[in-house]
Amino acid sequence: MGGKIITGTEDIFMKTRIETERLLIRNFEAKDAEGLFAYLAHPRVNCFIDERLGTMEEALADVERRSKEGLQYAVCLKEEDSIIGNLFAAKEEPDTYSVGWNFNEQYEGKGYASEAARAFFNFLFTKMDARRIYAYVEDDNIRSQKLCERLDMRKESHFIEFISFIKNPDGTPKYENTFVYAILKKDWELSRKINIRLPSKHYSNP
Repeated sequence: MGGKIITGTEDIFMKTRIETERLLIRNFEAKDAEGLFAYLAHPRVNCFIDERLGTMEEALADVERRSKEGLQYAVCLKEEDSIIGNLFAAKEEPDTYSVGWNFNEQYEGKGYASEAARAFFNFLFTKMDARRIYAYVEDDNIRSQKLCERLDMRKESHFIEFISFIKNPDGTPKYENTFVYAILKKDWELSRKINIRLPSKHYSNP
């Protein structure tokens, strides 16, 4: 599976385009509002409850916000350039990135999330000089746990009643048990040598 990364030379956050065999990972555009609304109108996991969209007007505003934020990307089917999910990251100085993903369940079971996340990790390690990448995953989010394992991330921690996204019926916070998965750049590079699923490295500038 090949991967190609195209970035603007002056501001990597403003113009990024990552291509894989089947996918295009790029900055958000106004046309993504309908596709984003399709899966954020009813978030499947509690960690995205705060991102729930109630109207198309909210979706348009959300896409506009995401288009101006660094490391917020739409994941699109390459041929149609239609959004099926999103990836995001936040830098923790000096060289650590927390990451996350959210995909439309209509496209599950096709390997799209793995394909997108591998290309994204490759981008962070090679273009953003990441040394360590990690992700929080709630203990009932089995799909994301399996994705982390396919990305060769190790399970480092299990926090009990770590965070609350929703409330119990009596109004008290419902606390989630949360895993931390992580991978170092040196382990990623080793994994690429022995795992043909990972994208090869090829870059070009516009």
